[in-house]
Amino acid sequence: MIYMNFSIYAFASLRKAAYTLPMEITESMGKHGDRLRTLLGFIYGDRAQEAERLIIEVIGRHPDIVRRRGAEPHEPRFSERDALLIAYGDMIAPAPGDGRSSLARLEAFIDERMPGLFSYLHVLPFFPYSSDDGFSVMDYRAVDPALGDWNDIQALGRGRRLAFDLVLNHASAKGVWFEAFKAGRSPYDRFFVTRPLDYDASSVLRPRTHPLITPMTLDDGRTVGLWTTFSADQVDLEFSEPAVFAEFIDIILGYAERGARMLRLDAIAYLWKRDGTSCAHLPETHAVVRAVRAVVDGLGLGMAVLTETNVPHEENLSYFGGFPLIGSGSGGDDSGDEAHMVYNFSLPPLVLHAFATGDAGPLSSWAASLRVPPGGVMLNFLASHDGVGVTPARGLVDDLGPLVRAVRERGGLVSYKATQDGPAPYELNVSWADAVAAPGADESERAAALVASYAIACAMDGVPAVYFHSAIGSRNWTGGPALLGHNRAINRERPRLDELEAALDSPASTRALALAGLSSLLRERALRPAFSPTSPRRGYPAQGPVFIVERGTADEATLAVVNCSRREAPVALPSGWAGAEAF
Repeated sequence: MIYMNFSIYAFASLRKAAYTLPMEITESMGKHGDRLRTLLGFIYGDRAQEAERLIIEVIGRHPDIVRRRGAEPHEPRFSERDALLIAYGDMIAPAPGDGRSSLARLEAFIDERMPGLFSYLHVLPFFPYSSDDGFSVMDYRAVDPALGDWNDIQALGRGRRLAFDLVLNHASAKGVWFEAFKAGRSPYDRFFVTRPLDYDASSVLRPRTHPLITPMTLDDGRTVGLWTTFSADQVDLEFSEPAVFAEFIDIILGYAERGARMLRLDAIAYLWKRDGTSCAHLPETHAVVRAVRAVVDGLGLGMAVLTETNVPHEENLSYFGGFPLIGSGSGGDDSGDEAHMVYNFSLPPLVLHAFATGDAGPLSSWAASLRVPPGGVMLNFLASHDGVGVTPARGLVDDLGPLVRAVRERGGLVSYKATQDGPAPYELNVSWADAVAAPGADESERAAALVASYAIACAMDGVPAVYFHSAIGSRNWTGGPALLGHNRAINRERPRLDELEAALDSPASTRALALAGLSSLLRERALRPAFSPTSPRRGYPAQGPVFIVERGTADEATLAVVNCSRREAPVALPSGWAGAEAF
């Protein structure tokens, strides 16, 4: 058995504030209304009543949601039939003469080439933006005219559920809110985080290497220091101001009305600022996520809250909740009170390490020990619009050097972050098809390695997520970083529709083989209840190239076996599986 093949075996079968929300809201939101009240008290203290008033005003602007509030779903949110596709709205460039909007072109392509494969579609930020491929939002309530309009977004939602980005850590320095901030107009004059130009940022956790504080001259001539975690064009929002939180509640409700069924909280770990701390994962940040969850569940929006936190494993899992808030009096035993779903950020670097080195040991050990809190669902992705973060693998892999070197050998790039010891590798930028296959692999081997790696993501408990470029077997866009000025561009090419269609119509191409293999894998997974997100998992820690994980119960179980190397590898099936039927 070599890594291009995988086999699936199946058996026979918060201190409470001294105020209350209006009775009609409290009654309809039930326990979620009580939780929201507690959280507002913890987050805003003496300004909690102001926050309450603003939120109630916002909810009142959405009468259709108010009329149907309280209809919290009781069925499981996810099943073995669920999978998520990640794509930009302009993922596919037009062929000559194609007059459709970018979003309409994407919809047609998914319907024609990926019918029934994905129950969820994450459309990466489709709002007017000024940088970072959409994550520097200028207007949260509009669709970028270059992509289409709200009708196109709603058309994408027919037959699938949509995931929207909520970019709430920062907003564009060229956006409508920031222009009002510069002009001193209330309440936007309090919307952004400022600090002295000589602010001591030595304790702040930094995901980038640029200066944290960016000087800016306001319209009245004063110069202020702006807190800019990710770039000078992305100014951090001041969530200690209740009006900011209320504004985002209004945006969330608007997204629900537009068809959003999943809410991705972008870069949420850095939301709250407290001087003298790392300003990451602070209790107030967790409380804001919990408050968003309380509103979403209390109003019966049927929307899953997904947190994006590219951080070490235990910190990542903390966004499921279930711990006390400082000074709140909360017992912290409600483990399902925060995110519904969390990205499985440790999975991509561990899988990539296994395929790059031929050693599945670290991946197998981690999978055997992983404990997902009750009620929590992992989003099992491998590639995305960003690179592969290495921080979530620290402590799980003894030496990340071989992984970094392997990515460079495959034409990839390495991005760095600032630390007290100097720049350190933060992210590996490479297409997944190039990353998992050996340099010089032919098209068949490359596609088979890609599909085999996704067999691991499909076998783990949670919901598998596939980046568009992985689904179509894209290679490194080597000219992208120089053209666009950032390393992540290597995996963000917009292929032209006619060229993409021609490659997919060539059965021996990497693109055709990758899409056919992933389609077969996802359809096979959807037939097996053992792959339900809530189905038990048993990992088998071992050294060597073979990864094994068992899912399901004694009555109906499934065993997934993946060879992560190019060489044949003998495998001893776990006890009881020797006579199982292979698919």
